[in-house]
Amino acid sequence: MPDAQAARTTDPSGLVADLEAARDAREDARDAVEDVGKDRLRTLQEAIDGLERLFDQYEADATGTGDFKSYIDFQDDLVAFVEELNEDLPEREAFESLLDLFKKRRLSESDFAEARDRLADARELVGRLDDLADAREAYGDTRTRVAERADEYAAEVEQLERLQRLGDADLDAPVETLRDPIETYDERVRAAFREFRESAPARDVLGFVETTQSYPLVGFDSVPDDLAAFVADREAGTEPLPQLLEFAEYSPSKLDHYVAEPRALKRAVGGNRTYLDRLDAEPLTVGWPPAPAAELRHRLEELVSVVARFAADDVLAALHAVRRRVRDDDYQRLRTAAVAEHELTDSEKQRIESGVADDLAAAREAERELRDALDRL
Repeated sequence: MPDAQAARTTDPSGLVADLEAARDAREDARDAVEDVGKDRLRTLQEAIDGLERLFDQYEADATGTGDFKSYIDFQDDLVAFVEELNEDLPEREAFESLLDLFKKRRLSESDFAEARDRLADARELVGRLDDLADAREAYGDTRTRVAERADEYAAEVEQLERLQRLGDADLDAPVETLRDPIETYDERVRAAFREFRESAPARDVLGFVETTQSYPLVGFDSVPDDLAAFVADREAGTEPLPQLLEFAEYSPSKLDHYVAEPRALKRAVGGNRTYLDRLDAEPLTVGWPPAPAAELRHRLEELVSVVARFAADDVLAALHAVRRRVRDDDYQRLRTAAVAEHELTDSEKQRIESGVADDLAAAREAERELRDALDRL
């Protein structure tokens, strides 16, 4: 039975039925409130609460052989309370009946219990407000479950579409004709940037990184403001980055022999060591497998402008070779094969072999059913 219930709560049809039931329950609860009137029910709630406060105030002293003055005060306050009730208050007769119930010489706890019993119907009416709030919350929770399940199906559709696309890949395609120029460029640009980082003045290296902010597809993280200001304004900025990082490890007294403001260097360089340690050529590489043609073409245009600022001709020649290869008609076929070869797991390959078309159609239909239900209910 639990397995059947679990299946019902995740199956699209079951979820739609849950949403429809929650919608109907909310509408029934709203109709029940409107039959009486929300404002009238709230007024009734206030009357019940007021009466309970009155009972709490007098019950202990006005019962049995209690304080006679409390008994008289209770009688007077009860009459005044009932007389002030709205004429169209639901269940007003039940409140009025309490005047006769308590018109006796001695009161007992059973009288107060009887009084509360007489207000049972009034409490039930007021309960419609809570029922409506609960029904609205349940409806909202059910919509959330349906929406989350629809999102899960959407993700499944995306994954299955990917598998279907990769399943059509020509795994015998000569991907090395694409891999070779990309690996050549990536190796050369890494070596060139490593040399640039290790030998050029830190001011020039970080200035280059700041320049790349005008090329959003290159992707360097921006230089921290304090570090950029330090290398731009201090003589130490003419030192290579490895030297500055080594200086940052010195004690202030030892560092005082090498730079004019040792504490400023330790704050700016030492405080940004993580940034500097991570500064490498990865934003300049193409990577494997490469991006889709349209995306990569735009990025390569930016890379040509950026890499030319520090790299030698052999790096640029390799980059241009990649650009030409991306423009070839067979790029998409080779890229798809490369992605399939690189990304597909053994389980995904097995799933492709068994066929994904039926699963994809089912996932699309399930998502559509749930989206339609969210629009309709």
